[in-house]
Amino acid sequence: MPYHLYHLLAFLVSTLVVLWSTPVVKTIGLKSGRVDPPGGRKVHQRPMVRLGGVSIFAGTVIALLVVWGLGGFVDASGEILNRDQEYEIWGVTLGGIAFFLIGLADDLFGLSPISRLLMQSAVATMSWMAGVSIDFLTIPFTGLTQLGILSLPITVIWLVGMANAINWIDGLDGLAAGVSGIAAVVMLFVSLFMKQPAAALIAAALAGGALGFLRYNFNPAQIFMGDGGAYFMGFTLAGVGVIGLVKGTAVTAVLMPYLILAVPILDMSAVILSRLRNGKSPFTADKRHLHHRLLEAGLSHRLTVLFIYALTLWVGSLALAFSGIPSGIAYASGATALLSYASWRVWKHARQS
Repeated sequence: MPYHLYHLLAFLVSTLVVLWSTPVVKTIGLKSGRVDPPGGRKVHQRPMVRLGGVSIFAGTVIALLVVWGLGGFVDASGEILNRDQEYEIWGVTLGGIAFFLIGLADDLFGLSPISRLLMQSAVATMSWMAGVSIDFLTIPFTGLTQLGILSLPITVIWLVGMANAINWIDGLDGLAAGVSGIAAVVMLFVSLFMKQPAAALIAAALAGGALGFLRYNFNPAQIFMGDGGAYFMGFTLAGVGVIGLVKGTAVTAVLMPYLILAVPILDMSAVILSRLRNGKSPFTADKRHLHHRLLEAGLSHRLTVLFIYALTLWVGSLALAFSGIPSGIAYASGATALLSYASWRVWKHARQS
């Protein structure tokens, strides 16, 4: 079987598993009372099961196991992965499982921010030891710079930061799943173009799980993914960005994951700076996120989510164009037109409010 078909298989298997398992998870959550009550800074109006991440996790892992069993994990030449490449794949996969379990424990029992951060940092460190490492950074006027010993802290910050960034934007129905799904699809195509088919398989499975989950999570949501799903998707996206894109030494390759994930990165950075500027802890929950500000401007729930989708698709299309993918400029032009229309709709609604 041509190895590109394995990516389609991974996407479809993950999607089907999520579509089948999510109602089961929802039923179990309702019967066990594992629900998220409304109130405070939350926008939902009724108790919601927040264990949907179990379905995304199951769909992604089962899809990867199916492809692995069929021999689909190969390099760009069709050869079996060498030891270092296998370590990288296992570093992302097992790290994602560990992040999912940390989030699930938080969903079920509640963990302090410090304990979560320490456990996430420990898992990210082990992933770095397995080869999921950022070895280069692009410095203005200098170009690519070897990180040396700084590779460990920068990699840990990236992996832990992205897991929490996806969790932080999970404030509206379908927002985190849609943003993650779009980013995963872009990473799938860029990884394939950069001849990293194994990393692309993880992106394909994650994309199928995230987009399949939207069937139940888009407004009005029937179930939430919870911290388990958000941490799993955030870490996995960050990991694929490292082993599928940053391993290249071209300046554009090093910049790709930061561009593809620019929306959650900038949202998290702006919120942290705002909290620190106001003398508050970065972990203090508030309504300073982009989606909160759009809602306050008078946008509807759905329009807010769709605008952020358009923004995510736009930065992803820029990544396609910068990577040199054929027709990448055409994709970027189309996404720019879509974002322009969405921005006009946002401006129009804000003026009428």
